[in-house]
Amino acid sequence: MMHFHWPWMIFLLLLPTLQWLLSRNNQTISRDQRQRRTTLLHPSLNQLQAAFAASRPQRSTGSLVHNLLIVLLWLGLTFALMRPQWLQPYTEERIEGYDLMLAVDASHSMEALDFSVNGQQVTRMQVVKGVMGRFLEQRRNDRVGLIIFGNQAFVLSPLTLDRQSVEQLLNNLVPRIAGDGTAMGDAIGLGVKKLRGRPPGSRVLILVADGENTAGTIPPLEAAKLAAKEGIRIYSIGVGSHQKEVPIVEDGRLTTRSDLGFDESLMRNIAEATGGAYFRASDADALETISRRINELEKTHAESRTVYIPYPLYRWPLSLALLALLLLGMFPGARLRKLRRAEHV
Repeated sequence: MMHFHWPWMIFLLLLPTLQWLLSRNNQTISRDQRQRRTTLLHPSLNQLQAAFAASRPQRSTGSLVHNLLIVLLWLGLTFALMRPQWLQPYTEERIEGYDLMLAVDASHSMEALDFSVNGQQVTRMQVVKGVMGRFLEQRRNDRVGLIIFGNQAFVLSPLTLDRQSVEQLLNNLVPRIAGDGTAMGDAIGLGVKKLRGRPPGSRVLILVADGENTAGTIPPLEAAKLAAKEGIRIYSIGVGSHQKEVPIVEDGRLTTRSDLGFDESLMRNIAEATGGAYFRASDADALETISRRINELEKTHAESRTVYIPYPLYRWPLSLALLALLLLGMFPGARLRKLRRAEHV
């Protein structure tokens, strides 16, 4: 669709017409003055004037070309100043889905080696990456965000439809990136802050942690009550075991620690306080159950918006004006002949 950003510039086309009218009036006035100053007496004055008029040269082709180039020059400059644009419609569609915020524990305890896959010990963080990676693959058309927490909670990715980017950020996550502690309550509070502005009925916070809250300013259960007040459901996934001595790698050496316990009751209470559910990361059916529970919620309504992207077209009329100006400079003879004729009139 064609559009002019400054359409009022079209009034510039009237300037040559006004200039021509003014110059014509001045020529008429000067001709009358010359006639009044004429003192030549001749018995056949009318025949003499007719003879001079017959000998006046007719308008040449060069003069017509010169006038045409001037017209093209002025038209090109005027249309360039009007800023012509081609409006390309672009429609953005937001399909129905849910708003899911993932809160992942990135504390030092996530380096514990209390899981095994195919007979090989793996860390809790590796289990989280595998579990949540498969979960993200199932959540098409959903907006997903990522929060990590250690001593403090941080938003690593806002809510977005780009699940691949969130999954890549999750795969690059390393323990202790946010500190050694576990500010679980602060992570829930930050998730509530990011989800409260979304449409009600589709707000979901998925909490992945080992159940030990060792840092932060907000108690986890108080943050869960705040989430319930805002209509946000929390599905908690517990990562850890009930072993008294948990193996962990510290300073490049494999050691065991007894202070890396797993508070499963806290994770369950957080989920139940918001109408959600608690799952174990080692449960193969946990992901399917979470997906099924989320699908029972109300989806965010689809949104469609059309915007017009302008593409400037001023180069074309400006190029025409420059070409006309170039031709006028290459053939100045017509202009000189026109000035000479004007002097003889």
